Amino acid sequence: MYCEDNPAMNDLRSACPYLPRALERMSYRNVRTAEAVDVEAYYFTSLQYGQFLWQRGRSGRAILALTRALYADLPETALVLQNSPLPYAAIHWIVLHHPSDDFPGNPRVSFQHQATRMEGRQKELRRARAWAVWYLVRHAKPSLSADPRQVIEEPDSAAIEAGLRQWGHTDEVEVWRAASR
Repeated sequence: MYCEDNPAMNDLRSACPYLPRALERMSYRNVRTAEAVDVEAYYFTSLQYGQFLWQRGRSGRAILALTRALYADLPETALVLQNSPLPYAAIHWIVLHHPSDDFPGNPRVSFQHQATRMEGRQKELRRARAWAVWYLVRHAKPSLSADPRQVIEEPDSAAIEAGLRQWGHTDEVEVWRAASR
Protein backbone atom coordinates (compact mmCIF):
# COMPACT_ATOMS: atom_id res chain seq x y z
CA MET A 1 0.00 0.00 0.00
CA TYR A 2 2.98 2.31 0.01
CA CYS A 3 2.14 4.59 -2.85
CA GLU A 4 4.80 6.40 -4.86
CA ASP A 5 2.15 7.89 -7.19
CA ASN A 6 0.14 9.39 -4.32
CA PRO A 7 2.49 10.67 -1.59
CA ALA A 8 -0.45 11.90 0.51
CA MET A 9 -1.31 8.25 1.20
CA ASN A 10 2.05 7.92 2.91
CA ASP A 11 1.28 10.63 5.49
CA LEU A 12 0.30 8.48 8.40
CA ARG A 13 -2.43 9.15 10.95
CA SER A 14 -1.60 8.56 14.59
CA ALA A 15 -1.71 4.90 15.46
CA CYS A 16 -4.72 3.37 17.17
CA PRO A 17 -3.52 2.64 20.72
CA TYR A 18 -5.54 -0.61 20.85
CA LEU A 19 -3.82 -2.27 17.91
CA PRO A 20 -0.36 -3.71 17.35
CA ARG A 21 2.10 -1.86 15.18
CA ALA A 22 1.63 -2.51 11.48
CA LEU A 23 4.36 -3.57 9.14
CA GLU A 24 5.73 -0.82 6.91
CA ARG A 25 4.09 -2.33 3.85
CA MET A 26 1.03 -4.54 3.97
CA SER A 27 -1.79 -5.76 1.77
CA TYR A 28 -4.63 -8.26 2.03
CA ARG A 29 -2.06 -10.85 0.93
CA ASN A 30 -0.46 -10.67 4.38
CA VAL A 31 -3.78 -11.71 5.94
CA ARG A 32 -4.28 -14.51 3.42
CA THR A 33 -0.78 -15.83 4.03
CA ALA A 34 -1.28 -15.75 7.80
CA GLU A 35 -4.62 -17.55 7.44
CA ALA A 36 -2.75 -20.50 5.96
CA VAL A 37 -0.42 -20.62 8.97
CA ASP A 38 -2.86 -20.76 11.90
CA VAL A 39 -5.74 -18.87 13.49
CA GLU A 40 -3.53 -16.88 15.89
CA ALA A 41 -1.33 -15.64 13.04
CA TYR A 42 -4.46 -14.77 11.05
CA TYR A 43 -5.96 -12.89 14.02
CA PHE A 44 -2.80 -10.90 14.77
CA THR A 45 -2.12 -10.08 11.12
CA SER A 46 -5.72 -8.91 10.69
CA LEU A 47 -5.17 -6.54 13.63
CA GLN A 48 -1.93 -5.28 12.12
CA TYR A 49 -3.60 -4.78 8.75
CA GLY A 50 -6.41 -2.86 10.42
CA GLN A 51 -3.79 -0.55 11.94
CA PHE A 52 -2.06 -0.21 8.59
CA LEU A 53 -5.31 0.78 6.86
CA TRP A 54 -6.37 3.15 9.64
CA GLN A 55 -3.07 5.00 9.53
CA ARG A 56 -3.44 5.49 5.80
CA GLY A 57 -6.88 7.04 6.04
CA ARG A 58 -8.91 3.97 5.16
CA SER A 59 -11.24 3.75 8.14
CA GLY A 60 -13.90 1.60 6.49
CA ARG A 61 -11.40 -0.97 5.27
CA ALA A 62 -9.67 -0.93 8.67
CA ILE A 63 -12.98 -1.84 10.32
CA LEU A 64 -13.41 -4.69 7.83
CA ALA A 65 -9.95 -6.06 8.68
CA LEU A 66 -10.75 -5.86 12.40
CA THR A 67 -14.07 -7.58 11.81
CA ARG A 68 -12.16 -10.49 10.27
CA ALA A 69 -10.15 -10.72 13.48
CA LEU A 70 -13.27 -10.45 15.63
CA TYR A 71 -14.96 -13.31 13.77
CA ALA A 72 -11.88 -15.56 13.72
CA ASP A 73 -12.38 -18.96 15.31
CA LEU A 74 -9.96 -18.09 18.09
CA PRO A 75 -10.18 -20.02 21.37
CA GLU A 76 -10.22 -17.92 24.52
CA THR A 77 -7.01 -19.66 25.62
CA ALA A 78 -5.08 -18.33 22.60
CA LEU A 79 -1.86 -16.67 23.74
CA VAL A 80 -2.30 -13.80 21.27
CA LEU A 81 -5.28 -12.54 23.29
CA GLN A 82 -3.02 -11.74 26.26
CA ASN A 83 -1.51 -8.74 24.43
CA SER A 84 -4.10 -8.22 21.70
CA PRO A 85 -7.64 -8.62 23.08
CA LEU A 86 -10.68 -8.87 20.85
CA PRO A 87 -10.79 -5.62 18.87
CA TYR A 88 -13.86 -4.02 20.43
CA ALA A 89 -11.86 -1.06 21.77
CA ALA A 90 -10.01 -0.64 18.48
CA ILE A 91 -13.20 -0.52 16.41
CA HIS A 92 -14.81 1.92 18.86
CA TRP A 93 -11.69 4.10 18.80
CA ILE A 94 -11.49 4.14 14.99
CA VAL A 95 -15.16 5.09 14.61
CA LEU A 96 -14.78 7.77 17.29
CA HIS A 97 -11.64 9.22 15.69
CA HIS A 98 -12.77 9.04 12.07
CA PRO A 99 -12.85 12.71 11.07
CA SER A 100 -16.48 12.75 9.89
CA ASP A 101 -19.70 10.77 9.67
CA ASP A 102 -18.85 9.94 6.07
CA PHE A 103 -17.68 6.33 5.93
CA PRO A 104 -17.37 4.15 2.84
CA GLY A 105 -20.28 2.10 4.13
CA ASN A 106 -22.12 3.11 7.27
CA PRO A 107 -20.68 0.87 10.03
CA ARG A 108 -23.89 1.09 12.06
CA VAL A 109 -25.89 -0.32 9.16
CA SER A 110 -23.17 -2.83 8.33
CA PHE A 111 -23.12 -4.36 11.81
CA GLN A 112 -26.92 -4.21 12.04
CA HIS A 113 -27.08 -6.25 8.83
CA GLN A 114 -24.40 -8.67 10.01
CA ALA A 115 -26.23 -9.20 13.30
CA THR A 116 -29.56 -9.93 11.62
CA ARG A 117 -28.36 -11.88 8.59
CA MET A 118 -25.40 -13.91 9.79
CA GLU A 119 -25.36 -17.52 8.63
CA GLY A 120 -22.89 -20.37 8.68
CA ARG A 121 -20.39 -21.59 11.20
CA GLN A 122 -20.51 -19.99 14.64
CA LYS A 123 -23.39 -17.75 13.58
CA GLU A 124 -24.62 -17.23 17.16
CA LEU A 125 -21.22 -16.02 18.36
CA ARG A 126 -20.70 -13.81 15.32
CA ARG A 127 -24.24 -12.36 15.68
CA ALA A 128 -23.59 -11.56 19.34
CA ARG A 129 -20.31 -9.88 18.42
CA ALA A 130 -21.92 -7.94 15.57
CA TRP A 131 -24.56 -6.57 17.96
CA ALA A 132 -21.80 -5.69 20.43
CA VAL A 133 -19.90 -3.71 17.78
CA TRP A 134 -23.15 -2.14 16.53
CA TYR A 135 -23.70 -0.86 20.07
CA LEU A 136 -20.16 0.58 20.23
CA VAL A 137 -20.58 2.27 16.83
CA ARG A 138 -23.81 3.88 18.04
CA HIS A 139 -22.00 5.07 21.17
CA ALA A 140 -19.04 6.49 19.21
CA LYS A 141 -21.08 8.19 16.44
CA PRO A 142 -24.75 8.54 17.46
CA SER A 143 -25.37 10.59 14.31
CA LEU A 144 -24.93 7.53 12.06
CA SER A 145 -28.35 6.43 10.88
CA ALA A 146 -29.85 2.95 11.02
CA ASP A 147 -31.16 1.22 7.93
CA PRO A 148 -34.67 2.72 7.55
CA ARG A 149 -35.79 -0.21 5.38
CA GLN A 150 -34.99 -2.82 7.99
CA VAL A 151 -37.51 -2.68 10.80
CA ILE A 152 -35.97 -4.43 13.79
CA GLU A 153 -36.15 -4.34 17.52
CA GLU A 154 -32.77 -2.99 18.51
CA PRO A 155 -31.25 -4.80 21.49
CA ASP A 156 -30.27 -2.93 24.62
CA SER A 157 -26.96 -3.41 26.40
CA ALA A 158 -28.42 -6.10 28.68
CA ALA A 159 -29.50 -8.21 25.69
CA ILE A 160 -26.12 -7.77 24.04
CA GLU A 161 -24.38 -8.71 27.25
CA ALA A 162 -26.54 -11.84 27.56
CA GLY A 163 -25.58 -12.89 24.02
CA LEU A 164 -21.88 -12.39 24.71
CA ARG A 165 -22.13 -14.30 27.99
CA GLN A 166 -23.88 -17.19 26.25
CA TRP A 167 -21.70 -17.43 23.14
CA GLY A 168 -18.49 -15.49 23.79
CA HIS A 169 -15.28 -15.93 25.74
CA THR A 170 -15.42 -15.98 29.52
CA ASP A 171 -14.16 -12.37 29.83
CA GLU A 172 -15.75 -11.04 26.65
CA VAL A 173 -18.41 -8.92 28.35
CA GLU A 174 -15.71 -7.13 30.33
CA VAL A 175 -13.58 -6.60 27.20
CA TRP A 176 -16.65 -5.21 25.39
CA ARG A 177 -17.72 -2.95 28.27
CA ALA A 178 -14.21 -1.55 28.65
CA ALA A 179 -14.15 -0.63 24.95
CA SER A 180 -16.45 2.36 25.30
CA ARG A 181 -14.78 3.93 28.33
